[in-house]
Amino acid sequence: MPSFRLIPREERFFDLFVQDAANVLDGARQLESMLRTFDNPDKAAKRIRETERRGDEISHDIGHRLESTFVTPFDREEIHALISGLDDILDLVEEVADTFVLYGIVSPTKTSVKQAALVVQCCETLHEALSNLRGFKDLDRFVIEVHRLENEGDRLSRSAIAGLFDDGTKTIDVLKWKDIYALLEDTIDKCEDVAQLIERIVVKHA
Repeated sequence: MPSFRLIPREERFFDLFVQDAANVLDGARQLESMLRTFDNPDKAAKRIRETERRGDEISHDIGHRLESTFVTPFDREEIHALISGLDDILDLVEEVADTFVLYGIVSPTKTSVKQAALVVQCCETLHEALSNLRGFKDLDRFVIEVHRLENEGDRLSRSAIAGLFDDGTKTIDVLKWKDIYALLEDTIDKCEDVAQLIERIVVKHA
C-alpha cells in the first residue's frame, strides 16, 4: 500500500532536519570553545569549516530526497526555507571564526564570548524544536526562548559597540570589533528567523 511507503519517507525528512540542526549546533559549540580557549584559532576555524561542509552535504541529501518524494511532511518551499536557514546560521558561524583569524585577533572580548554562548543556546533550542516537530504542536516555548535570547543578544551587542567609542580603543580595533559584534548578532538574528519559520510551519500544519 502507498501509505506504508509514504510514512517512512516523512520520518526520514524529520530525522534529517534534526541531523542538520545537530550539525549546526556542533559548529556553534566549536565556535564558543574556540573563543573560550583561543589557543589555536586557525585549527579551530578549519574544524568549523569542515562542519560547515558536512552541513552542505546534509542539505544536499534533503534536497535530493525532496526531488524524489511525491508526498512531503509539509510544503516543499518551507522545507527549502528551513534547510537554507540552518545553512545560513552555520555559514555565519564559519564567517565569525574566519574573521577572528583574518583580523588577527589576539584575544576575544568577554562580550564576544557571551555572544557565542547565546548562539549556542539558540542552536540548542532550535535543535530541540526540530526534534519535536512531528505532530506540529507544543513548540511555542522554543520560539519564545529564541526570541528572548535574540533580545538579550541585541542589548549585549548595542552596549558593546557603544563601549568601543568610550574607552579610547584604536580606530582600527573599533572597526574590527564592530564587525565581529555585528556578525555574531547577525547569527543570533538568523536563529530567530529559523524559529519564526518553524512557528509558521506549525501554525499552518497543526
